[in-house]
Amino acid sequence: MHRTFTIAALTAVLTACGVNDPKSERGFRLPDGDPDAGKRAFVDLGCYTCHKVEGVEAKFAGTGAANVKLGGETTMVRSYGELVTAIINPSHKIASGTDPAQVAPEGKSLMEVAALNDRMTVRQLTDLVAFLQTTYKVVPPPYNPYTRIYP
Repeated sequence: MHRTFTIAALTAVLTACGVNDPKSERGFRLPDGDPDAGKRAFVDLGCYTCHKVEGVEAKFAGTGAANVKLGGETTMVRSYGELVTAIINPSHKIASGTDPAQVAPEGKSLMEVAALNDRMTVRQLTDLVAFLQTTYKVVPPPYNPYTRIYP
């Protein structure tokens, strides 16, 4: 009885973790990238036409509708997986409150419509992620000592 319960509990935990999910990210890891090469890839791929990153010398050529700032202070770590997904599948998560001018008529990200995946190498992707990770600075959220909660 105890063994049956243990196996059932373990099966439930593993299933909940996505072990049996064919779309699970389990085991996925790209090689480490080079941040300096990633900065060059940011320019070479024309990312600066819609995105602004502090320290990139390329002249920002975007319009107000596509002016998306990357990097800077954040209260959350931008993980490797989040950055890879944002680059290769930008329509996966479009933030609520996104300016409608930044979304294509079919509801996809303008970045996806630009078909970057057809032009970018895996090396450029890994380097670009390594570069972008260096542009974020994690800071603690503001704390209100009177309510003892973070706003």
